[in-house]
Parts: sequence; C-alpha cells; structure tokens
Amino acid sequence: MIEYLKSKVSLTIEGKNINRFIKRLTTKKIEILSLKYKDENHVTILVYKKDLETIFKIKSIYQITENGVYGLLKIKQNLKLNTHLIIIITISFLIFLFFTHVIFDIEVIHSSKEIRTLLQDELAQYGIKKYSISKSFNELEKIKEKILNKYPNKLEWLEIEKEGTKYVVRVEERKITKNNDNNTPRNIIAKKSGVLKKVVASKGDIIKDMDDYVNKGDIIVNSELIFNNKVTGKVRSEGKAYAEVWYVTKTEYPFAYYEEKETGKTQEVYKIKFLNHDIELTFNKYKSKKETEKEIISHPLLPFKLVKSNQRETEITSEILTFDEALEKAQKLSIKKIEDKLQKDEYIIRHKYLKSTVKDSTIEVEMFFAVYEDITDYAEIG
Repeated sequence: MIEYLKSKVSLTIEGKNINRFIKRLTTKKIEILSLKYKDENHVTILVYKKDLETIFKIKSIYQITENGVYGLLKIKQNLKLNTHLIIIITISFLIFLFFTHVIFDIEVIHSSKEIRTLLQDELAQYGIKKYSISKSFNELEKIKEKILNKYPNKLEWLEIEKEGTKYVVRVEERKITKNNDNNTPRNIIAKKSGVLKKVVASKGDIIKDMDDYVNKGDIIVNSELIFNNKVTGKVRSEGKAYAEVWYVTKTEYPFAYYEEKETGKTQEVYKIKFLNHDIELTFNKYKSKKETEKEIISHPLLPFKLVKSNQRETEITSEILTFDEALEKAQKLSIKKIEDKLQKDEYIIRHKYLKSTVKDSTIEVEMFFAVYEDITDYAEIG
C-alpha cells in the first residue's frame, strides 16, 4: 500500500546509445522501477519523483519527455481536476448521512393516552424526540432499562425499535390486581387471542374446550348460574386461563458491538501529571476505568500537578461479528426479550427463525414464537 502511494513519473528518453545513459542512472543510485525499449534510440522508464531533478541534471544530449505521474501525485492531480465533483459528492453524502441518522417521528403504540404521553415525555428526557440524532443499539437498551426501573408498577415491558427514520415504541402496561371485597359478578375473558391450553375456575362455568381458538375479549368462564335452562344467579368468576399465543418479532443486533460496564470496584489513586504523562502512584492499576480528578498541588510555575483520582473499574466488551455470529446473537436476544416478559408459570413452547435483513451496520431478524401464556382478564357485569 505504501509503495502504491509513492509518487512516480514515467519518462521517455530519446537519443543515441541509450544504454550508456541508463548505466549512468544506476551509478547515481536512481532506482528504475520499469524499463521498456521502443527501439534502440527510444526507451520508457518509471522512476520515483524524488529522482527527477537528478535525472534532468545529468541528461546531457538526451531528450527527456514526461509521460505521466503515478501514486500520490496521480491522486493529487485527479483531486484537482475533480474538485467540484468531489465537493458535490461529499455534500451529498453528508446530507444522506444526516437524513439517515435523524429521527423524524416517534410512534408509541398503546391504547392508553396516559401511557403514550408518559413514554413520550420520558423518551424526550433521554434525547429521543423528533429531529434528534438516532441512538446506538446499546444506548437504546440502557434507556429502556432505566424507564422500566423507574416505573416498575406501571410498565410490564418496553421495546424501542428504529424503522428507517422513525422510532416505534411498543409497551405493555402492568396491571396490579387489588384485593378487595367487591362481589360484582364478572366473566373471565381472553386478554389475548390464542389456543386454549388450560383453564382452572373455582367460581363460574367454563364454557370453552381445550384447544379452542379464542379471540381477545371472548368469554372463557361464564358468571351465570344456569338451572333448567334458566339463569338463576350470577357469581364473581375466579380462575385462570392459559393459551398458546403467537408472536412474530423483529430484533436488531449490531455487527460492531462496544460496551463499557462498571464492575463495582472503586479506588482512590494519587497521580502525578507531568506534561502529557500520567504517573499513577499505585500497584493496582485498572486496565479500563472511569475517573474524576481533584487537584491537590498545582501552580503555573510548576511543571507538574498532583491530583487525587476517584476511579471506577470498567469492563470493555468490543467485538466485530460475522453475519452468522450476528444472526446467532440476534436470535438469542429475540428469545431473551420474550422470556423477560413471561411470568413464572409461562414459557416458550417453540420458536422458529423466519428471515433476516441487513440494514446499515445491523442485522434485523424476524422470528416466530408460540408462547404458553396467562391470558386471564375480567369483565364485570353491571
């Protein structure tokens, strides 16, 4: 590569007894990179540009013509000839880069306006809003985790996906059942569509069979008490309904992955800062760390400073993945995202890889999941 970039010049030499001149060049330690005879009085040679001045000094009676340049000289020449084109291409690329990394819309998918507003406000605090620069995969994961930790009793799970120049935010609200003495009659209904796998009812009448397909809102356990084909009363249905629920997920994973995570270890270290060098006064140096410094001794006339550094050890994970490696990690992440949403009595029945798409520096994987899930919901009867 370095040899390719070295500036070279092609010369045509014309005159009698060309070989004598060629020998003179070699005695001057001029390296001839290539040599091609046209006839006994004409020869074309390729030499380094740095030797050009010496060649013209000793040319004597010989006629020397420059044919062209190569290497760095050629690159510079092309740059000069195509300056306007390069400027246009550069500006176009920057505009393209800008528009592919700017978010023009945030879509929060949820039926509750309160939840949508809550998430929009929270995301805005982390810089996720219209006309902002898109975040990296790791940043989005950390923001999602912070929001979920902030609202543990309000949000069940959260997903932030970049689709082109838009963020699509999917969220499920956490509903906490309050214990009360309410005796209002109610039915047990399907919270989601799926194939029934198990129904347990301590009160109420189970009206669906196992392996029946139910739609969201369908009655599974009826509150009505029937005797001789007549409704004799109503109860407050109690029980659980489980079904096989189907999902198709899309998960992105970067080919280049970088994460710096704090280990929890900390230490105070005194350092001497001399010119551009830091000399740590410790035998236990962290390989990677985050730190804050406080000056202890400092004066404009002194060539050094003594500072106290509060250091937090970090672990760095950095990897460049092949397509197959990124595909495998994306599939594992897809499974983990589903598992993170499940309760103790819920599990993945089966899953299947559908397809993958490479987008910019990430791979997007689409997968199918069949999940054994609690679909119990209630509908009170007035």
